[in-house]
Amino acid sequence: MSKTIVALDFSSREEALEFLKQFDSPVTVKVGMELTYAAGLDIVDEIKAMGHDVFLDLKLHDIPNTVKGGMKNLARRGADIVNVHAAGGKAMMAAAIAGLEEGTPEGKKRPLCIAVTQLTSTSKEAMNEEQGIPGEVMDSVIRYAKNAKDAGLDGVVCSVHEAQAIHEACGPEFLTVTPGIRLADDSKDDQKRVATPALARERGCDYIVVGRSITKAEDPRAVFEGIEETMHGAV
Repeated sequence: MSKTIVALDFSSREEALEFLKQFDSPVTVKVGMELTYAAGLDIVDEIKAMGHDVFLDLKLHDIPNTVKGGMKNLARRGADIVNVHAAGGKAMMAAAIAGLEEGTPEGKKRPLCIAVTQLTSTSKEAMNEEQGIPGEVMDSVIRYAKNAKDAGLDGVVCSVHEAQAIHEACGPEFLTVTPGIRLADDSKDDQKRVATPALARERGCDYIVVGRSITKAEDPRAVFEGIEETMHGAV
């Protein structure tokens, strides 16, 4: 898998597949709610058939039995990474793993399962006042990460600014997948806790998710390759 995950934030199957024609070697892509709701889960099969890896970003969050059943079915689709909301609790996250193990076809590798901690659009004020969680965002993120590890998950979604602390708390093998990545001259848009690819590499992020910086570029493949080179460079 590439360290740079390209967010396919397109509103139709046709747009997404046309965009991917620009890449003649495998990349890892994120298929989120917008594209899944427009194209259905068959889009995963089509992207896998093109040779790419898929992070299916649907953020399951429900009672444990429902999440287990959902993950059992998602495991059959061939996605490489799936995710849940850590706020659902340890029992729900453990059920997600159980569903994935049951649903993964014999001889195939179980999809990685990661948990969303705090969205990168969430500020300290929103967390304190709206969610009713006191303290710093970092404290909440670390608590969620520890719960995810205890439940048997492979890693978490977090911001670049939290990745190093998560590795210290949960071990270097516990994956950190970080959205909110922007190039130096990009707009932050709706993200609050953002960072550049160079800072992500410095902080030890395992994977970064990059959307508009690549998909809106004049030469998406060149931008992707430049970011990948940064992520694989020496710190």
